[in-house]
Amino acid sequence: MLDALTVAIGVAALALAAWCGHAAWRDQPTKDWHFIGMAVVTVLVLAQLAIGLVQLARGEEPGQGTVLFVSYLLGAFAAVPAAGMLSLSERTKWGSVTVSAGAVVLAVLEVRLYDIWGTTGA
Repeated sequence: MLDALTVAIGVAALALAAWCGHAAWRDQPTKDWHFIGMAVVTVLVLAQLAIGLVQLARGEEPGQGTVLFVSYLLGAFAAVPAAGMLSLSERTKWGSVTVSAGAVVLAVLEVRLYDIWGTTGA
């Protein structure tokens, strides 16, 4: 895996969490700008998903198992879009809280992905 991309996704996810958390603190729902931020984070995670699958196809193996690694890749890819969809149904500050929580979950998943891939020393 690309360590720099994993770090970039984690930082972007935490920035999105802080941004949407600030909106929730101000009693605001998610707005168009928040959805643009979610799209940027999702594109980064899509790139990570593609890179991870290519590395698996080339024969590289994660330290803790391929099934676990692919499961975390798919979960990371789904975290922010799922939170964004939920925020559309809740057009109050709680929609912003949902996106903030989803972004924090993504950051935690990135740490776990790094751990799953990196235990072989590859």
